[in-house]
Amino acid sequence: MKCQECGFDNREDAKFCLSCGQKFEVKCPLCNKGLPPAARFCDECGHDLQKPNEAPPIDYNQLHAYTPKHLTDKILTVRGSMEGERKLVTVLFCDLANSTALAERLGPEPMHTLLNEFFGLSLSRVHRYEGTINQFLGDGFMALFGAPIAHEDHARRAVLASVEIQRGLHESAAALAQLSGDGIAVRMGLNTGLVIVGAIGDDLRMDYTAVGGHNQRGGPAAAGGCAGADRHLRGDLPPGGGLLYDTINQGVYP
Repeated sequence: MKCQECGFDNREDAKFCLSCGQKFEVKCPLCNKGLPPAARFCDECGHDLQKPNEAPPIDYNQLHAYTPKHLTDKILTVRGSMEGERKLVTVLFCDLANSTALAERLGPEPMHTLLNEFFGLSLSRVHRYEGTINQFLGDGFMALFGAPIAHEDHARRAVLASVEIQRGLHESAAALAQLSGDGIAVRMGLNTGLVIVGAIGDDLRMDYTAVGGHNQRGGPAAAGGCAGADRHLRGDLPPGGGLLYDTINQGVYP
């Protein structure tokens, strides 16, 4: 058995490397349990270790499961110093248009697959500009820019992320049409406002409170604006439409 650490050839039943002391074990791809090298099944979850490794499904209820490590490290580094601070942030709300009718037509499993593709595509664009997902809303999500990772150009980053999401959807139109049967459209709303940062848990979820009903530039506070964006997205806005508060224009073009 060759040690992956130092390259030394050990006997086949070795538990540790004779040269560097590295422990030999395999990890279950589903539950990450450490197992002896000769294991054929995981004694924690029963997974067949002889099957080709497949990436486990992402649990979008667990923020740390899909947040890139470099962003996780930044959040955990600053979380203690941010609690109670007033922050100007930009909120990006995005949802899948006509999702109820789409789910009825596709059925549970195909709809779940489609949502995973939509979320995966969107989240990678949000993370590219160091935004963080603070909440999933069934067929959509809410992302924050400016907290817990501080950026003075948070409004610009949110706008760029929204443009990248639309571009990504366009580039993946054929694959998404195959999953949905007829393509998909999203609606997005963006708003900037003041919030008071609350606790940031080990799961990376950040609590916050909107400051009053208006921010320092006279627009609706970010959290309240998000609720307004939510109502417009699910009501007035057509598929593919967007809602941009004046505070965004002021943040991108001060």
